[in-house]
Amino acid sequence: MRAFTYSIPMTTRFRGITVREGMLVEGPAGWGEFCPFPEYDDAEAASWLAAALEAASVGWPAPVRVSIPVNCIVPAVDPLRAQEMVRDSGCTTAKVKVADEPGSLPADLDRVAAVRDALGPGGAIRVDANARWDVDEAVAAIRALDRAAGGLQYVEQPCVTVEELVAVRTRVDVRIAADEAIRRADDPLAVDVTEAADVAILKVAPLGGVRRALAVAEACGLPCVVSSALETSVGLAAEIALAAALPELEFACGLGTVALLREDVVDAPLRPVDGMLPVLRRAPDPVRRCALAADGDRAAWWGARLARVSSLVP
Repeated sequence: MRAFTYSIPMTTRFRGITVREGMLVEGPAGWGEFCPFPEYDDAEAASWLAAALEAASVGWPAPVRVSIPVNCIVPAVDPLRAQEMVRDSGCTTAKVKVADEPGSLPADLDRVAAVRDALGPGGAIRVDANARWDVDEAVAAIRALDRAAGGLQYVEQPCVTVEELVAVRTRVDVRIAADEAIRRADDPLAVDVTEAADVAILKVAPLGGVRRALAVAEACGLPCVVSSALETSVGLAAEIALAAALPELEFACGLGTVALLREDVVDAPLRPVDGMLPVLRRAPDPVRRCALAADGDRAAWWGARLARVSSLVP
């Protein structure tokens, strides 16, 4: 199995990083991507490697649809930039990052209002707090953001625990979506979020592959939204494969994140056109992997990580 390490600058700071790194692995079925964030320990990274090996070794289940509706992603940027990003995306649904730092609610409200202006009254707005609020903060912020948006589609992971999500959900009229509460649970197949959330967010890499994510979707029994883990187009193809294989797909998926990368390892990045992405049967060939290779120190760091984590994958 061949493996290459990439390093790609981002268009804007997102999730606290300005450069995205990872590895591309090749097997008999094509390419997979191994890109757990640097702070994740080896045990958590093992699921990401399992997903990469699934893509490279056996491929994905057959799709039940040929294209996927996609939301655009709006990081913690100023209102003018937020409007530009929405209008340039061609999407009718926008996911807006909020709670990026303490005291950010006034800026979050301005950003969400700007996104509503760019989308018009018919577009859908969802926000993601990445578990930054406690229960009371979440309730107050969700009510304010719902007003600023003229109605939110849902709020993603406002608090950390399932119990906190339950408490928030009983006090607001906006749908709650569970992300980290599912994928970072001790057992995503067993965690019960039926009282905590109205929507489940699924990500292929943290869940260990398309097939395991499909099992999680069936187990949780909620409408699902597939979201990327900030991969290149190689890894993004696996997320698209999951969205394509779900029996039902009620909402647009969070798969427009290639726009956050300055470059991509493929010639034709998987960017949505008119808010849609095509379904692929395998990941695209990363023909630009050498041009975007990480330097020697970072490549060595990732190589050592791959060797350690490989021993943890069944």
